[in-house]
This record gives sequence, structure tokens and C-alpha cells, in this order.
Amino acid sequence: MSQLDVHQIPVLNDNYVYLARCRVSGATAVVDPAVAPPILAAAERLGWRITHILNTHHHGDHVGGNLEIQRATGCTIVGPKADRGRIPGIDVEVDEGDSYRLGEAQAEVFFVPGHTRGHIAYWFAESDALFCGDTLFALGCGRLFEGTPQQMWNSLSKLKALPPSARVYCAHEYTQANARFALTVDGANARLKARSGEIDRLRAAGTPTVPSTLGEELATNPFLRADAPELAAQIGLVGADPVTVFAEVRARKDAF
Repeated sequence: MSQLDVHQIPVLNDNYVYLARCRVSGATAVVDPAVAPPILAAAERLGWRITHILNTHHHGDHVGGNLEIQRATGCTIVGPKADRGRIPGIDVEVDEGDSYRLGEAQAEVFFVPGHTRGHIAYWFAESDALFCGDTLFALGCGRLFEGTPQQMWNSLSKLKALPPSARVYCAHEYTQANARFALTVDGANARLKARSGEIDRLRAAGTPTVPSTLGEELATNPFLRADAPELAAQIGLVGADPVTVFAEVRARKDAF
């Protein structure tokens, strides 16, 4: 087994693409390439040879660079089995419970529908690295374009069970806006208030807020706290089940 070196590349308006390199073999994956040129340039600058693309879902800002990168490198494209018809150039289909090896680094695959019907996440336990696409964000979660609140809560519950030390490599820099919303539903949360202030300082300095850790998210992300009685109470749903609370929080965020 091997750990990963991860290089984060900001692209488009607020996307993050990741280069993940196995320290033992040198195998290097691009996670969710929105576009190709800055990714190819970064890999060349680092001296990393791209061997794989790991896609979490089919949206264009996650697969837009697939074919250009594949043409340039001959890499293998890995993506969700449930979305094989919507992943450009897919070579390998993976699903819930599968393991996939990037050189000597091994990922566990989670099926996490909700944002889309075929979304997956990659968990590299040896590296404490979770590549979760648009299912989980720092202080947020993806919109339910193709899924239900029940599906998304089930998906988030899988990720909630990972170690608190897990680094959450999500695909967008949405954290500051997410924090502003989170305070409207969980304003009594002292850790959230402190984190919001730190996020404002980071963004004022032009510093990324991603990755976060799962421990931070469990304490402050309202979408992961739908099973917390104190959050339910703050939004007037005392005693409601987590799916009902989650659905209400998601509806409020959609209208925020």
C-alpha cells in the first residue's frame, strides 16, 4: 500500500481539480478534470505522468477535460458504473464496495447518489483522502438535481462514518457562501461561528478553504448535522427524523 501526494488546481470560477500521485509507483490520477490545459501544464511542471482519470459524476465541469487528457497521455478513465453512458471515454466502471488501485494506493468506492443518480466517491484510507466530488462540500452538500433527500442523507451517512481525520477534497470553493447560510440554521453553534470567521480571513487572503477535515464537517456542516436535536430545534422541527430535517435545510439553502 502507498500514500498519495495531492496537488490542488483551481480552474474555471470555483472548481478544484486534483492530481493524486502514488508515492511508490508514481501512478498519477486526475480527479474530475473540468478542463485539460491547466491540468496537463501542472503535471508537466511537477514531473508527474498522468496515468488515470477518476471521475465522480458526469457533469461537464467534472469530465470536460477527459478526452483531451486521455489523448495527450493515454490514461485510463475510471468512473461510476451507473453513469457509464455519461462519462466521456470511460474505460473502467466502478460501483459501491469496489476497490480500485492507483499504482500501490488503493481506493474504496462509495455509491453516493443524490446530486446525480450515479455519483460515486473515492476513499483512500492510507492517505486519509476523500475525493467526494459534489456530494459533500465544506459546510455544504450538492443540490439534489437527480436524487431525493432520503438518497442524499443515506449517501452523506456513508461519508459520516469515515474517520474524523479524513481530508475532504471536494470539487468547489463554496465555503464562504455555505458558512453564511449555515449560520442561518445553526447560529447557536459556537464552533460554526468560529469557523466562519476563520473562513472569512482565509478568503480575504486568497487562501483556499479546501480541503477541510471530516471532523470539522461533523461539528459544523448543517447537512451532516440533520440528526442533531439542537439543529432540528433551531429550525422548528423538534423530534423530526433526520431526513425531514435534511430536506428542510436543503430547501432553505436552495432558496438562500
